[in-house]
Amino acid sequence: MVRKKNGAEARRQRAARRAFGTTTAIAALLAGSLPAWPATADAQRAQLEKVIRRQVLPNGLEVIVVENHGVPLATVELDVKNGSYTQTPEYAGLAHMYEHMFFKASKAYPGPDAFTDRTAELGAVFNGTTTEERVNYYVTLPADSLAGGMELVAAGARAPLFRDDELAREKEVVIGEYDRNESSVGFPLQTETTKLLYPGNFSRKNVIGDRDVIRTVTPAKMRYIQNKYYVPNNSALIVTGDVQPDTVFALARRAFGGWARGADPFASDPIPPIPALARDTAIISEAPVSAVSVLLQWQGPSVRKDPEATYVADVFSDALNTPGSRFQQRLVDSGLWQGVGVNYYTLNQKGPITISGQTTAANLKRALAALDDELAKVGRPGYFTRDELQVVKTQRGVNTQLNMERASTLTHTIGFWWAVADLEYFMGYVDNMARQTPADLERYATTYIVGKPRVAGVLISPADRQAAQLSVSDLIRGAVQ
Repeated sequence: MVRKKNGAEARRQRAARRAFGTTTAIAALLAGSLPAWPATADAQRAQLEKVIRRQVLPNGLEVIVVENHGVPLATVELDVKNGSYTQTPEYAGLAHMYEHMFFKASKAYPGPDAFTDRTAELGAVFNGTTTEERVNYYVTLPADSLAGGMELVAAGARAPLFRDDELAREKEVVIGEYDRNESSVGFPLQTETTKLLYPGNFSRKNVIGDRDVIRTVTPAKMRYIQNKYYVPNNSALIVTGDVQPDTVFALARRAFGGWARGADPFASDPIPPIPALARDTAIISEAPVSAVSVLLQWQGPSVRKDPEATYVADVFSDALNTPGSRFQQRLVDSGLWQGVGVNYYTLNQKGPITISGQTTAANLKRALAALDDELAKVGRPGYFTRDELQVVKTQRGVNTQLNMERASTLTHTIGFWWAVADLEYFMGYVDNMARQTPADLERYATTYIVGKPRVAGVLISPADRQAAQLSVSDLIRGAVQ
């Protein structure tokens, strides 16, 4: 159920930074009959305000509804501000463990198979995900089963039982997920670079957790997480699809209104700030691989502290990733790299800026030197032009429309942004992204990347490392030709 933050996760989160629109607008934009996206300032917000309705229940639960009658389905999702960022080392992986237990016995459905039996009766599919700063649970079902779906989600939120037999079974399932992650040749590199990027705070970035902690999980630890984080004033209920907003609000009051408000979990126990990197660090991971993989990471902006930089970050990444860009011509078209990608993963706790690529042992040092040389230029005036930025912003606007047509996808997108930033960030994302200029990209590059401490990692075979004569000091100071 957990989705690790690998390349696939980064792509998923880039897709999550999209917003909602209409098929008509897509067709017109693709046909060239609309001006560059957005047509007017705050165009996206105006669209979203027409389709999104919100209420906050007296207990603090925020209810968000998006009406879309395209197909007779509804998605009911509960999002909780929980995840690995709340974890101290002794709880590493237990936010994810809790996710697995949500779909088990509750006071309303006490039997070991009662939850799944009820989903079958409703014709529902269900799942959940755990990331660094959000845990979500959702059911998608026929619209005429909406009331039953909301009651089912409410039962898991309000009164889970944490039966010993179910906890024992799910513990083995989670350990199996951990084992599959650990068996990947890239797992050691990913783990160690994350430790270096977030000194002393690995547990707050370690979604999959620690095997020993998972092995020793108890109902008491599950109850601790429930009482602290699973309160309505730390949660949002998002319902999308073939629904009527007023009906949803009435059902929410009935199913969730008796859920008792709790203390703000972050008032008495605030998340400690992540220390800034003091210097470059690096690691070399050896494994029997045929290509050489390189990973460079910087601590990026925190979305609630520097939201403007997160809009710029996406335009910056898109511009460098565009085929034919100056960056790609120098590194990939030249043959030094087989591929290079740039990404910023939006989080509130210093989301990572990542540049990853593959090359050969023969090209490795020259490829690294060329990458360092090109990165030194991205903050200079003239590196980006307004014309190329307009292209990438228009492409993102089109992709935004395409990715948000499915109501169920929109549910997860809204939930992610509600937890990591807030709904206002989501409402204005495309409009704010489209305002970025070359000067904004230059400022972002010099603030977060150029000359800033970074973590470098290389995954390489022992033979290739010997052939390339690669040392950790090469990565810290930049490889020399």
